[in-house]
Amino acid sequence: MELWELADLSTPWCVLVVATLRVASHIDSGHSDIHSLSAAAGADPASLQRVLRRLVEKGIFEEPEPGRFALNEAARPFLDEGSLLGLDLDSFGGRMAHAWSTLLSAVRTGKPAYREVFGRPYWEDLDANPAISAAFDAMMGPAGHGVPNPDILLDPAGWSSVRTVVDVGGGTGALLAEVLRAHPGTRGILVDLPRTVARSGTLLQAAGVADRVTTAGQSFFDPLPPGGDIYMMKSVLADWPDAEAKQLLRRCAEAARPNGRVVILGGVTPNATASPELLMLVLVGGKDRTLAEFGELARGSGLEIQTSGRAPSGRFIVECRTLERSPL
Repeated sequence: MELWELADLSTPWCVLVVATLRVASHIDSGHSDIHSLSAAAGADPASLQRVLRRLVEKGIFEEPEPGRFALNEAARPFLDEGSLLGLDLDSFGGRMAHAWSTLLSAVRTGKPAYREVFGRPYWEDLDANPAISAAFDAMMGPAGHGVPNPDILLDPAGWSSVRTVVDVGGGTGALLAEVLRAHPGTRGILVDLPRTVARSGTLLQAAGVADRVTTAGQSFFDPLPPGGDIYMMKSVLADWPDAEAKQLLRRCAEAARPNGRVVILGGVTPNATASPELLMLVLVGGKDRTLAEFGELARGSGLEIQTSGRAPSGRFIVECRTLERSPL
């Protein structure tokens, strides 16, 4: 029975269903009776009741009397729209949920099998579905992750020589905006695909930094804007297998020469072993790396680790300089 319980998929799918149907918000609005609740959610009453009773068994939601449901502390996170961005089966959450069915193929081959479900590789699928792509950008920005911490260098004195920060794969600019707000004398360049940087205007305007940001709508596998003092990548490197990660680091090294720095935020750990996190495996074939593994990748890309450590926020940061001579 323990193995069956470990393999039981009913609870996570119930969580996804009530998130997609915004059940908690409907209960919070007064629709506690199952018939009123199902009408508000656009669901079959008997089926929704079974789903909710499964979650009540697991300590999520309450049923104070038969057929009437209420929120408890475990259910209140469902009221946060930001928390639902990755759970909505009608949006990007559906992409992540259904991608797990390809795990067996990924384990057998060592490569993502996302196309088995959606007909295209992950990034091509986002390009082909603007609404899904917009939901992904929102999940990676303030709506999903909150306001990012602008502390991207281990030594605050290192900002004295920084005039231009290039955010490589920076999405709609959430982190870059906070960095520029913290350092008023600095300008920024936001690099991401055209469809993504096109959505950055509102966020940058709201942060009051739009006049200090240039956007570059392009692939970051193409030559990057040269001459920046810092090329930062947050939550980017772990999205890619080694070959693509090395190519991306090489582009940063080329653009940063001769005096720029490349700063990695996320995807590298100081621990002896990397996280076994599997979502990147099934989506794109990416992975977390140890500092030693990253160092080898960096050297093959024309970079060397200058320093690494944890910022006061707890974020692990790796700062790199370009090698005097790029590897062949």
